[in-house]
Amino acid sequence: MNNELFTPQSPSVHSSRIIYTPSPFARTSLIHLQEVGSLQAIRPHTSTRTDLVSFLCLVVLSGSGKLTYEGKDYDLKTGDCAFIDCRKAYSHSTSDDLWSLQWCHFYAPSLPAVYEKYKERGGLPMFHPEDIKPFTGILTELYDLASSSDYIRDMRINEKLAVLLTLLMEQSWHPESVTISRKRMELSAVKDYLDEHYTEKIVLDHLSERFFINKFYLTKIFKETYGTTINSYLISKRITGAKQLLRFTDKTVDEIGNAVGMEDANYFSRMFRKVEGISPSEYRKQW
Repeated sequence: MNNELFTPQSPSVHSSRIIYTPSPFARTSLIHLQEVGSLQAIRPHTSTRTDLVSFLCLVVLSGSGKLTYEGKDYDLKTGDCAFIDCRKAYSHSTSDDLWSLQWCHFYAPSLPAVYEKYKERGGLPMFHPEDIKPFTGILTELYDLASSSDYIRDMRINEKLAVLLTLLMEQSWHPESVTISRKRMELSAVKDYLDEHYTEKIVLDHLSERFFINKFYLTKIFKETYGTTINSYLISKRITGAKQLLRFTDKTVDEIGNAVGMEDANYFSRMFRKVEGISPSEYRKQW
């Protein structure tokens, strides 16, 4: 396979691209760029790739085409974006309404897990943001950085790619869905209650009765909405509260466990270590 991640210059496209080689440090420790550019199709064509250790974000600036990914076809039009895992086979092709694109390929050791979280939150291979300017702006900035001689450009590229990932995560929720909007409204009161009462004993049956939501449905939509289970959310809140008390009070570890709703001292210590990697006493000593 040649080194270019999109089709090379050919009679089918006019393209402007930078194939980027990150430093060894960036490759192992940062979100790093592999390729960034833009193209204008001048005749219908299809590009097919498989087994690339890369993630692709592309924006359709004009025209239309099709993305085939994981056995499904997605029609793309002006203003659409795609975000895909290129370790999976994919292809994209312009229609007769010849498209122009901006794109970047990028990678980091953590990106497969980030992409799984993106999918858990409802993220799709393609979506239509209300405004593509934030995406095109970042892609343009990445192109300029990749062509610069900035001596810390890998760090600046990492920063821009992190902003791009944040935008993509924001788009993983689709508020235009009436069903989803209703779910979020139902859950906002539940989450507010958990935030206020996390120091108390909370059981699923009680939440179900209090908010008149079937407990199985509640469990399902909470995970879909917030990307975590109710129990994991409560543990996170309690550990955060415990960290505050460990740092800024003289309460004993047992007293702090009780204060954040984890009365069993062994359970509290076990959960704290699971989340923080150290015991409550070690955390207090470090800080």
